[in-house]
Amino acid sequence: MTYDEVYKNIGLNIKKYRKAKGLTQQQLADKLGMSLNFIGKIEVGYDRPSLYTIIDISNCLEIPLEELFKVKC
Repeated sequence: MTYDEVYKNIGLNIKKYRKAKGLTQQQLADKLGMSLNFIGKIEVGYDRPSLYTIIDISNCLEIPLEELFKVKC
C-alpha cells in the first residue's frame, strides 16, 4: 500500500464516521478549529494530515484511532 492509498483510506474512514455522527464537513471543521477546505481535502486524500490532526479527529468523532487506519477489503 502506498502513502497516497493510506491517506485516501484515512480520508474515506473520516468521512464515513463523520456522516455516521450526522456531522457536515463544516461542523467537523468548526469543532476542530480547522477550515472546511482542509477537511474536504483530507476526506478525498488530497491533503496529508499530521498524526496530531488524525488523533484530534478521532477524539472529536469519539472513535478509536485505529478505526481511521482500517482498510476496507
